[in-house]
Amino acid sequence: MKQGESGFTRLGDHWQGRFRAMASPCEVLIDLEDETLARDLFERVQQEAWRIEAKFSRYRDDNIVHQINHADGKTVCVDEETRQLFEYARQCHALSNGKFDITSGVLREVWTFDGGDRLPDAADVEVVRQRVGWDRVDWQPPCLTLKPGMEIDLGGLGKEYAVDRAALLLHDAGCDSALVNFGGDVYVLGPRRDGRGWAIGLEDPHSNQTSLGGLTLSEGGLATSGDSHRYLLHKGVRYSHILDPTTGWPVPDAPRSITVLAPTCLQAGMLATFAMLQGAGAEAFLDDEGVKYWCIR
Repeated sequence: MKQGESGFTRLGDHWQGRFRAMASPCEVLIDLEDETLARDLFERVQQEAWRIEAKFSRYRDDNIVHQINHADGKTVCVDEETRQLFEYARQCHALSNGKFDITSGVLREVWTFDGGDRLPDAADVEVVRQRVGWDRVDWQPPCLTLKPGMEIDLGGLGKEYAVDRAALLLHDAGCDSALVNFGGDVYVLGPRRDGRGWAIGLEDPHSNQTSLGGLTLSEGGLATSGDSHRYLLHKGVRYSHILDPTTGWPVPDAPRSITVLAPTCLQAGMLATFAMLQGAGAEAFLDDEGVKYWCIR
């Protein structure tokens, strides 16, 4: 299903809308009787997801991200929504001791996680890493200046942000029973009409065809970080696509998958990514945070 293609159908006692955005299958489940209202709500969610993708995707040449990444050292001032995302990214960088960094996307120039076995040369990694680091960015809200050759990439939080925006849109429209799922990043807005929670399955990273079981959720955000689909395998060692921007290399001893439950999808995604960046210390980090999580090695 490509952008511009979507489906809306009755699914038992509720409605299901499906579309693609942010390179992911997206799904909205709405527990309403009124088809016209449910369809309208789905259309609003779909348009909001596409709006966020168009505005913040690094693959486009007509948005604020492209403008910043091609400013060649010139200062770019941003709108309020972008300012808030950059502030959130700045806070994540500080809280993670520099391991969560929206300038680290340039490392894709030397890393390709396609299931192959090619490791980049260490010298090449180090050359690119010199263009990484939020601490090298001049951020004077709402204006940002990147050094030439640096880039920002909001892919590490854009999908979770879109999920929360969709859930807020539904809430503000008066919907109090829905599930938003953008590529496995989820927000549940209230229980079903009969009082039950929404059933959510957890994927087993060791076998994409099976589920580890499920959980029932009535409110909150759920996000997963892992290497099920993006990795490389070199001399029997699996290298996750989760890169440590302070070294330029995959995080050693990282779990295969971490799923976190939090009040918002954005918070869940942040905590799951922070935990992956801890490598062998992932579980201890999440225990200290006091959140519900599922960690698979």
